[in-house]
Amino acid sequence: MEKIASFTIDHIKLQPGVYVSRKDNVGGSVITTFDLRMTSPNEEPVMNTAEMHTIEHLAATYLRNHPVYKEKTIYFGPMGCRTGFYLLLAGDLSSKDIVPLMVEMWEFIRDFEGEVPGASAKDCGNYLDMNLGMAKYLAKKYLDNVLYGIGEDRLIYPR
Repeated sequence: MEKIASFTIDHIKLQPGVYVSRKDNVGGSVITTFDLRMTSPNEEPVMNTAEMHTIEHLAATYLRNHPVYKEKTIYFGPMGCRTGFYLLLAGDLSSKDIVPLMVEMWEFIRDFEGEVPGASAKDCGNYLDMNLGMAKYLAKKYLDNVLYGIGEDRLIYPR
């Protein structure tokens, strides 16, 4: 079998950033998949499921309520390796195009107070597995270490 595109990226060189993972043509429209890499693969500890689950709820809520991107948001969810998230948006986009959106979204998560949207037995199949404090910590770390002042080396996959 042929390797899928995400397994052809050199994960030894890969650092936290915002990368275009792939672009797919669907019904005449382009869907851009972004790799929102938050930890350095195989170097840093992976994120725990509780904080990833919290980030998923907050980011999905933010994106689906955004005045511009709510109609373009296809999916936001965790990577199985627990080093980041995938964001699928309608449109032929570059990493640079979404940096302002990512700064806004991660600031929203960093600054969030109150009950996590959808964190109830009625709304979620695993609502007790949440960690807002750690989600906020990781959002701040990603903003400070990656998004604020992001350079080309964190916007294009290493070769």
